[in-house]
Amino acid sequence: MAKMKTDSPATNAVAETAAAAPKTETKPAKKEPDKGGYYWGTGRRKSSVARVRIKPGGGKLLVNKKDIGEYFRREQDKKAIMAPLKAVDAEKSFDIFVNVRGGGTSGQAGAVLLGIARALKNYNEDYIQMLRDSGHLTRDSRMVERKKPGQRGARRRFQFSKR
Repeated sequence: MAKMKTDSPATNAVAETAAAAPKTETKPAKKEPDKGGYYWGTGRRKSSVARVRIKPGGGKLLVNKKDIGEYFRREQDKKAIMAPLKAVDAEKSFDIFVNVRGGGTSGQAGAVLLGIARALKNYNEDYIQMLRDSGHLTRDSRMVERKKPGQRGARRRFQFSKR
């Protein structure tokens, strides 16, 4: 077997230029509030999408122009929405305005949760670790499986008859 030469001049030249090239670090741009002083966050869960605006204030929380208790009847949905605010100890520090569409109440609550967490992250980068540790910045990617042709549902088949 022939011995291969590992240190060729061409390989060394490529390695030297790669090492000599200056590394440009791209720093994420600091998110500034929009004209109204709002910080935005978008949340998605199942087929629901929530657009969340937060701004420092007295603790008002409106979902589709209704109070949170009026829009979300279930206690677990209300607690889920307030969880990112509790994680950063800011329950009464922000006015929150949410527009949410699609899906059911549970999916909408999950979308609002993620939207609030992302808006808080844009407001103050120091909140990222607290939100990440409590799991509020992770998107739940589970979606409804599509219906397959020749079947009654995604996996359910029509009744089989041998005769």
